[in-house]
Amino acid sequence: MVIGLFHGLFLLPALLSLIGPTSSAVDDVQSEASDQSFKKSEEGKDLSDELADVLFVLTCLANQTGVDLEEAFRKNMDKKTNRDKDRHKNNQKLSK
Repeated sequence: MVIGLFHGLFLLPALLSLIGPTSSAVDDVQSEASDQSFKKSEEGKDLSDELADVLFVLTCLANQTGVDLEEAFRKNMDKKTNRDKDRHKNNQKLSK
């Protein structure tokens, strides 16, 4: 458990500040799968590192607020699994 590493008011802005770099890293992954060429400023961005940054700040926020992140994730996945189990069966867009 990380206690007192960051003040609680810092964590949300820190999390939000990671959105841009994470988005850029996702764009890079998508570009690799397409015919786009990289800009010099975009070379070397690592999606796994950006996602790890997000996970770190989320873990700090969960620890400081007493949220059991593992349990919350399990419950959330159960909710989505039950809610969406039949969601795509009749989707015409997916049956092509």
